[in-house]
Amino acid sequence: MTHQTRRDFLRHSAAAAGAFALGPLAAHSAFGAGATPPDMSIARWSGDPQPEEALGTVATKLAEQALETLGGMGRFVGKGDVVWVKPNIGWDRSAEQAANTNPDLVRTLIRLCYDAGAKKVKVGDYPCNEAKKTYANSGIAEAAKEAGADVVYIDENRFRDADIGGDRIKTLPVYPEIVECDLVISAPIVKHHGMTKVSLCMKNYMGVIGNRRVFHQDLPACIRDLTAYMKPRLSVLDGIRTLTAHGPTGGNLADVKRMDTVAAGVDIVALDAFGSELLGNRPEDVGTVVAGHKAGLGEIDYRKLALEEVAVS
Repeated sequence: MTHQTRRDFLRHSAAAAGAFALGPLAAHSAFGAGATPPDMSIARWSGDPQPEEALGTVATKLAEQALETLGGMGRFVGKGDVVWVKPNIGWDRSAEQAANTNPDLVRTLIRLCYDAGAKKVKVGDYPCNEAKKTYANSGIAEAAKEAGADVVYIDENRFRDADIGGDRIKTLPVYPEIVECDLVISAPIVKHHGMTKVSLCMKNYMGVIGNRRVFHQDLPACIRDLTAYMKPRLSVLDGIRTLTAHGPTGGNLADVKRMDTVAAGVDIVALDAFGSELLGNRPEDVGTVVAGHKAGLGEIDYRKLALEEVAVS
């Protein structure tokens, strides 16, 4: 099987290389010349507590405000781009059970991508449970279709070996249709994980690869290597419902806590540090966050960044 590098997968390699050379700030910025957009935004619901049946409106407003505060989706998406929105869709669980990303957040991200000029938005994950059940029960397939996205079911036969070039992982089977996109948005839910304490933006990339068993030799180091390969430019963290225990599968509603928060940013380590705190962990005690920070992938103290917090009602 032929090994492919990350650049080999990119459809517009010259344009992509130019965007990556700019660092975490994307080429398509909504800010004027000389203006500096924030690195990270946190949108928290400040209105009256909303019942579950109104949570779709809360999720939509939070996602919209988090992206607007960050500079708008046009900072990351250019006209004609193909975007892959990568939620958690790994488990045959309902949205209320908080094992998968909120479907209304996914719907909003898709709409914002199209509003920014995207030619195509694709949504998909490589789930642990049967895909047709996870996509349907999570509510994400319906939401994505309604928003005009292509809902992609991962074909196990299409994985191709890629040169990851990491310290712990050298090659991995990667799904070409994902990494060929102009932008991949990691959009996970905030949840507990029995092996890594948390499952957040960095770990969400495990849904783009096959043969995940090899990661269990050293999950923090392998997740760090995969994150470096993916060259994250935008991540969005779903803290609307959070799964506080018995992750990553969940299932017990007693473990679900409403936090009505969405964070977005260009620093994936900082977002994972923030998500770790939401779950009651010190970032310094979370192996994936520490490994990412030590590798220079981001800042473990997200408060050091250009950070904007906004109340939404």
